Amino acid sequence: MIKAGIIGSTGYAGEELVRLLLGHKNTEIVWYGSRSYIDKKYADVYQNMFELVDAKCMDDNMQELAEKADVIFTATPQGLCASLVNEEIISKTKIIDLSADFRIKDVKTYEEWYKIEHKSPEFIQEAVYGLCEINREDIKKARLVANPGCYTTCSILTCYPLVKEGLINPDTIIVDAKSGTSGAGRGAKIDNLFCEVNENIKAYGVATHRHTPEIEEQLGYAAGREIRINFTPHLVPMNRGILVTAYASLAKDVSYEEVKAVYDAYYGKEKFIRVLEKDVCPQTKWVEGSNYVDVNFKIDPRTGRIIMMGALDNLVKGAAGQAVQNMNLMFQEKESEGLELVPMFP
Repeated sequence: MIKAGIIGSTGYAGEELVRLLLGHKNTEIVWYGSRSYIDKKYADVYQNMFELVDAKCMDDNMQELAEKADVIFTATPQGLCASLVNEEIISKTKIIDLSADFRIKDVKTYEEWYKIEHKSPEFIQEAVYGLCEINREDIKKARLVANPGCYTTCSILTCYPLVKEGLINPDTIIVDAKSGTSGAGRGAKIDNLFCEVNENIKAYGVATHRHTPEIEEQLGYAAGREIRINFTPHLVPMNRGILVTAYASLAKDVSYEEVKAVYDAYYGKEKFIRVLEKDVCPQTKWVEGSNYVDVNFKIDPRTGRIIMMGALDNLVKGAAGQAVQNMNLMFQEKESEGLELVPMFP
């Protein structure tokens, strides 16, 4: 059995980790970490766990946890994992960090966009970016995995094949993305109150959102050079889901069949990426509660551009599901173990 500890288990992504790991036949959760609810029964925080989880919440003592767990998930705000991790800990256990602390390889870029000092830059180069479908072999050997963000996972996977194959000019990419409110976390914020969100849609973080450099860095690896994109997120009144609509100029004239062949070459054998049939647009309701990403595209010959579309559940493939997928790779488990989730509808 894989012994797993979760720091930040009472946030939305942390609770989703608990839900998924309870359904994983080869994993035991040994630590329900939560700074806000120490000594409170986990099922009192999330009553859906009544008679499923009998444990109490514990603190974020990673030093002690490293002695008990084979893998530690840190579903915590930016900066916490970097402030806790050290060589002694990482030599005893594997870490899957759901924050952005180890996603960006340049320390100055991280500090510029996140406005905090990085506390353990010595581990940045070692950390593997945990986008399973792209970095699978490196993840298998990793001690420290940087679990990608929800917007970034959807944006990168939607655009990656066409960037990698040079079918589009990556500097012309515009990503328009929509997210459900759970993407903002469980903390109390005025902007997330029901009356603020209901019957409303708004852009935020325009030209400043922190996922921008993460998308640029990863798509830059695919392009073989640095790139610059426009990324604009929007908040929509639903619990879960990310919808990405990305636009780019084509590098050459291509047919539907040529582009479809590229997507199929990259994703045709991937369990969790579904390339939809012609003219079928991805929708968040068809991936909700699952680890699937639905992608598709539409060529616009009138403008010489292509529209790339993707949808995922921000708490599953965009956070906890991808973290479990990474764990499976790191421990030589079946990659889909604990993730055989049929999308929920309605």
